[in-house]
Amino acid sequence: MSGAGSGRAAGGDAGGLPASWSDLPFFFGEEHRVLGAELDAKVVARDESLRDVRTVGTRLAQLGLFRLLVPGKLGGRSMGGPGVDVRALCMARERLAYISPLADAVFAVQGLGSHAFVLSPAAPRRADFLDEVIRGERIGAFALTEPEAGSDVASMKATAKRTANGWLLNGEKVFISNVGIATHFIVFAHADVSSQALSPSTLPSIRPSQLPAPKRTVSAFLVPSDAPGLGLEPMETCGDHPVGRVVMQDCEVAADGLIDEVGNGMRLALGTLDVFRTSVGAAAVGMARRALDETLHHVQNRVQFGQKLASFQLTQAALADMATELDAARLLVFRAAWMKDQGHKARTEVAMAKLHATEVAQRVIDRAVQLHGGLGVAIGSVVEKLYREIRPLRIYEGTSEIQKLIIGASLTQAEPGRGTSA
Repeated sequence: MSGAGSGRAAGGDAGGLPASWSDLPFFFGEEHRVLGAELDAKVVARDESLRDVRTVGTRLAQLGLFRLLVPGKLGGRSMGGPGVDVRALCMARERLAYISPLADAVFAVQGLGSHAFVLSPAAPRRADFLDEVIRGERIGAFALTEPEAGSDVASMKATAKRTANGWLLNGEKVFISNVGIATHFIVFAHADVSSQALSPSTLPSIRPSQLPAPKRTVSAFLVPSDAPGLGLEPMETCGDHPVGRVVMQDCEVAADGLIDEVGNGMRLALGTLDVFRTSVGAAAVGMARRALDETLHHVQNRVQFGQKLASFQLTQAALADMATELDAARLLVFRAAWMKDQGHKARTEVAMAKLHATEVAQRVIDRAVQLHGGLGVAIGSVVEKLYREIRPLRIYEGTSEIQKLIIGASLTQAEPGRGTSA
């Protein structure tokens, strides 16, 4: 990441963001180099539509970024491989998070809220659905977390009961991103397999021997945001992107709202997270890079005790730690992304990347606030906003503690604790 102090984006188009993609040639092919040039040219700091919740989805679609969420064979952007390219996701999220954490969050959740269709060849209206996602006509949300089911996804209590006309969903989902702007939700719930409508004669894919295990009843449903019985409530968090509660009280879903087969919901949920988890680390790197660039600008201009802050050895030491940790985090992220794109499971490497990048970003941004002094805690300053935005990344899509369990289990050849698959 050479040239770390080459500029800043706060008042211009590019500044020092992010370090050149050419710094990591061993991770990228020609398609990625083309994408990197496009990101550098198109995703710019002066684009206010990327910081407005009312326009951000439309703008991301106009920039062609939603095409990265769909494989080329399904109408998205081909990066040379058969599936969604994890390196491309990471490149986009690093750039977006530098410019606008809101845009990054909406982009990521659009992927989470559509990937079940990528994984389900038999999903109803699959081609039309994914085309609408690419064009930004649909904005998605991923409704998995519940009040008592966070890391332990299998403990979810939401239910889906078959009716003559479709499904009735009941339950509650919390901390769901894109509530308020989403046009649909991918909701995970336990299908009521005691219903006559779910007998083996009706759904041959379900065998009685499969039914008792809780995970085997989890199913995925496409729920429109205006579905009867669906209640949406905003939740205030430390970040600026929309988050809310999804309450289902006999929520009516059409028969074709079932994605894939009954009992395949856990596969779809974990398959989605498996693709997008690495990119969380890339978003963290983008935010931390912005904080470092803002800090470099500040310390090179702020004068205290008759000299610039950058002249103090303690300042230089802090900057050295920030830059070094950030470089290491970025390398871990793109190693994991490269491995995923080569077809490796890379569970340990992904866990290391997600853990280290988010923890490092928290430290880098905290140091940025400290070096800004009082200005660092002034509401509305760039580093103050980043301080609030970075904190959730250590929690969602697998907490830091869960990542440690995964890494530790791989080192000891032990089975991870219950819930670590989330």
